[in-house]
Amino acid sequence: MHRLRTTVARLRPLTAAQMATSQSRPRTFKPARHLNTSAAAEPFLNGTSSNYVEEMYNAWLENPRNVHKSWDIFFRNANAGAPPGAAHQSPPPLSGSPQGLASVRALVGSQSNVEKLVRDHLAVQSLIRAYQVRGHHIAKLDPLEISCVDFDDAPCAVGFQNVGLYGLAESDLDKVFRLPTTTFIGGSESSLPLREIIRRLEMSYCQHIGVEFMFINDVEQCQWIRRKFETPGVMRFSLEEKRTLLARMIRSTRFEEFLQRKWSSEKRFGLEGCESLIPALKTIIDESSQSGVESVIMGMPHRGRLNVLANVIRKELEQIFCQFDSKLEAADEGSGDVKYHLGTYHKRMNRVSDREITMSLMANPSHLEAVDPVVQGKTKAEQFYCGDTEGKRVMSVLLHGDAAFAGQGIVYETFHLSDLPSYTTHGTIHVVVNNQIGFTTDPRMARSSPYPTDVARVVNAPIFHVNADDPEAVMYVCKVAAEWRNTFHKDVVVDLVSYRRNGHNEIDEPMFTQPLMYKQIKKQKGVLQKFAEKVIGEGVITTQAYEEEVAGYDRICEEAYARSKDEKILHIKHWLDSPWPDFFTLEGQPKSMNCPSTGISEEELGHIGNIAASVPVEDFTIHGGLSRILKGRANMVNQRVCDWALGEYMAFGSLLKDGVHVRLSGQDVERGTFSHRHHVLHDQNVDKRICIPMNYVSPDQAPYTVCNSSLSEYGVLGFELGFAMASPNALVLWEAQFGDFHNTAQCIIDQFISSGQAKWVRQNGIVLLLPHGMEGMGPEHSSARPERFLQMCNDDPDVFPKLSEDFSVRQLYDCNWIVVNCSTPANYFHVLRRQILQPFRKPLIVFTPKSLLRHPEAKSSFDDMLPATHFKRLIPDDGAAAADPEKVKRVVFCSGKIYYELIRERSNRGLDQEVAVVRVEQLSPFPFDLVKAETDRYLNADLVWCQEEHKNQGYYDYVKPRLRTTISHTQPVWYAGRDPAAAPATGNKPTHLAELQRLLDTAFDLEAFSGKV
Repeated sequence: MHRLRTTVARLRPLTAAQMATSQSRPRTFKPARHLNTSAAAEPFLNGTSSNYVEEMYNAWLENPRNVHKSWDIFFRNANAGAPPGAAHQSPPPLSGSPQGLASVRALVGSQSNVEKLVRDHLAVQSLIRAYQVRGHHIAKLDPLEISCVDFDDAPCAVGFQNVGLYGLAESDLDKVFRLPTTTFIGGSESSLPLREIIRRLEMSYCQHIGVEFMFINDVEQCQWIRRKFETPGVMRFSLEEKRTLLARMIRSTRFEEFLQRKWSSEKRFGLEGCESLIPALKTIIDESSQSGVESVIMGMPHRGRLNVLANVIRKELEQIFCQFDSKLEAADEGSGDVKYHLGTYHKRMNRVSDREITMSLMANPSHLEAVDPVVQGKTKAEQFYCGDTEGKRVMSVLLHGDAAFAGQGIVYETFHLSDLPSYTTHGTIHVVVNNQIGFTTDPRMARSSPYPTDVARVVNAPIFHVNADDPEAVMYVCKVAAEWRNTFHKDVVVDLVSYRRNGHNEIDEPMFTQPLMYKQIKKQKGVLQKFAEKVIGEGVITTQAYEEEVAGYDRICEEAYARSKDEKILHIKHWLDSPWPDFFTLEGQPKSMNCPSTGISEEELGHIGNIAASVPVEDFTIHGGLSRILKGRANMVNQRVCDWALGEYMAFGSLLKDGVHVRLSGQDVERGTFSHRHHVLHDQNVDKRICIPMNYVSPDQAPYTVCNSSLSEYGVLGFELGFAMASPNALVLWEAQFGDFHNTAQCIIDQFISSGQAKWVRQNGIVLLLPHGMEGMGPEHSSARPERFLQMCNDDPDVFPKLSEDFSVRQLYDCNWIVVNCSTPANYFHVLRRQILQPFRKPLIVFTPKSLLRHPEAKSSFDDMLPATHFKRLIPDDGAAAADPEKVKRVVFCSGKIYYELIRERSNRGLDQEVAVVRVEQLSPFPFDLVKAETDRYLNADLVWCQEEHKNQGYYDYVKPRLRTTISHTQPVWYAGRDPAAAPATGNKPTHLAELQRLLDTAFDLEAFSGKV
């Protein structure tokens, strides 16, 4: 009988008082409390019927259709609060008798109770969802309590006072509701009073943590986040964890205070106001290390960088302090960089996981967020080289400022690489140091979205906002972020809502522009002081122990400061973020100054050529047009010649065969913008079935990666630059769809590629392939802007270098990058192989052709690619003019495609003996020695530089002073080319042809410059 009454009792809503009682002890039910009628008045509840009722009830719980309609009505009514006698309704009789009509009316009445119950439960479910979606709107995230987040004045309709908006009344606050499966606030309980539901939701979503995740379209991921933040008691820390957290806060805070005491007038971009960043990063690293991560690659802006170097990477303090010494001499060549831009690399034991972990902080410029794709590229490379296909061993952490995260487009570009097959790093943890200000600009002027982190929503990354003045909340959020990345291998954002105690730097005055904010900041108690008072009050640590901990770290800083005074020389190489220990000598120098021949054997050329002309997979149907291309390649191999595409194939294939990884990336590179490459073959009958013949060159070859990129230049070039940093034994190439598109990646070119070695003693062998040439296609897609690259070359135009046996190699070693414009497939083949065979690494800029890809004369014999052949920095005239140099009246120097226009025009004019045409293939470093040999050969000739580009563009301004230096200024260097212009090319085809004919007339009119000085 007791069991029966318990069954019936389960159907009744509990009062809040009963609920509170049930939470403190095992749930039991007293008959008098739940049933207003005696058992005698309910005869069907007596005797052995109770077993039957319970069986029916259990069946109904599984599915109401499992029982007769009358039982379904009974259980529904009882659950809605009707007493058992009223809950039972006999089915209406078939006849329309008055008794039957009464039964129907009663049934309708009980149905309204059920409907209200359903409505109320749906209202509660909506209320719970409202907290999950918008609870962060009213979370206490701002330590200053002046919140700069603008939600367009839309009220967040949650809380006790707003229950009416959901169809609930204040009288419902003590009513108990069954919890839906989309929340975990109940813990082990399945029902809670509405008042307690709201209280727990407020604790989960409206305190010092605000969670944005309901836009994620994966149910499992949403449930995972709910469980992490809603389960009661999740944010409990052991005494040891609290002591560790306090120790880390002490180091973070006292480090900045020490620097302020010693160098109060120096810029250091300190972390004051967001000191909890250090324990945040250390928590992420601890959790990741415990999950098996062995290497963490970090990128960050300047704010807090010295603190991260000292207390996260654990760079020696004396090495940091000596950077403030104005008398420190630079030991390395190059410019060096300011202390808050430097990176470093360090391997150490992680005390929490008891495992070794390698940490690399990438050097970066002041250009905020520019380092983001570079970090991702280096991370991808390290994952690739160690076979980490799921990102379980190598991961990236990116730090951002709030203004830059919202304002810089490269953030968006980098996010869109996050899930692409050839670019994913399997999840990045983003930490935003949210100062709620950008230099002097308020958030309301700096972004149109409520949060600076809203850009992350495009890739379904959860966003955890946290009040940075609550170190425990910060620690918990970072722990969850690390677990998320380890579980789902997706990006996640931690938004540390903080403030900036000083101005943009330590000597900047913020009161000019943010007076009210900085009045509040001056009154703000430091986070370390607040946290110390809290843990001392909790008995976690005594005041004496705390003071000893502070004094201990101050002593460490003082001792390091004393040692730093002994440092007289600054070694930038000690701050290298990507060392290549086996590539250089112990002193960081090349192991030799020789570059071997870049040619390969006839047999190898034939083998690679045959691979390029074949489909090495059975039952693979290729496009009919492609069959003709492959047949053409086979014919060229038989004739021992190669065009541009085949020359590239020979270079890549031979390097792969030697175990050198080749990675080609960019827009449409798999086929090639001009449909010449076809490195990825597509089955015409089976969707997504592909074949990459380059991976069939040799059984033990290195893998070949060729990948169409997203439609991004800045992000993808930065990514490939980072990939090339990881190892010197890989040929990494980025191809622009057209050469002029590189200008949207100008920041990477200027700040990293051109000057990276000078600033950070970091070599890089990345190759940029930039299609270039005036083809009458208009101002766009014509010029790769060679003048910009040449202007950034570091060789001196006014000094003729000292010549030596290893001059050509030493020139390469001394330059900041190599700029070439090859006119033959063989030279392109050689320059690509030279990138790997030379004993150091330099960026290579290649202006690649368009019309020459299929030009019948732009082919090379295998003889130019055999052993003992090399890249030709300059190709002299080998025709009639060279046979009798004394009769030559003019030497025309040129570079690239214009050569073929010149020799055709020369032949048409019958000037083969009087005009020599010399090709300068390597523009920088300039081949002074070879140019001098040519000018010495043709002593009776005048000198002309010819180019198809406009006079204020192209190579003229770079070449002319160097040519003049070569000939000791003994004669003028004339110009044949287009006139100066603002645009790179005309959009009118007839005008283009007229300009071309005019420059050819100038080049071959032997009287064109007579009488001119």
